[in-house]
Amino acid sequence: MDAKPNVKMIRIDERLIHGQGQLWIKSLGVNLVICANDKAAADSMQQSLMKAVVPKDIGLRFWNIERTAKIIWKALPNQSIFVVVSSPKDVLTLAEQGFPVGEVNVGNIHAKEEKEKVSQFIYLGEEDKEALRTLRDKFGCTFNTKTSPVSNDGEQSLEKLESILG
Repeated sequence: MDAKPNVKMIRIDERLIHGQGQLWIKSLGVNLVICANDKAAADSMQQSLMKAVVPKDIGLRFWNIERTAKIIWKALPNQSIFVVVSSPKDVLTLAEQGFPVGEVNVGNIHAKEEKEKVSQFIYLGEEDKEALRTLRDKFGCTFNTKTSPVSNDGEQSLEKLESILG
């Protein structure tokens, strides 16, 4: 197996890459952003919108989940990588396919009627909860709930998330 890739962060954000992504890119000091999402990988319009908010000197890839899990092991040692996915299930699928997961930022999961509120920006349905429990219990993942790298938010949200997951 190849050397472990230098993945600085995996972030769950249903919006994928947007204006706030620039803050994370700068804060993490990464030189490659991977948008791991089956739909975005096949949607050139969505890619164009996301490309507009990523600095030109930062590499940006739109890969589906399966390709991301396979290609990540070919990352060069000088690549520092920020991976954005849209759901806990996407992270779980990456982990099940051999992607190295550690700490996962649970940043933004939209509200829906059947979802339980964790914070202003995080709502979990049963599928989300089960994916996060499996990531924690089977793959040893830890979580944080920071919404932005420039704020000190997230502590109360993390406690609520851990309480909900049990």
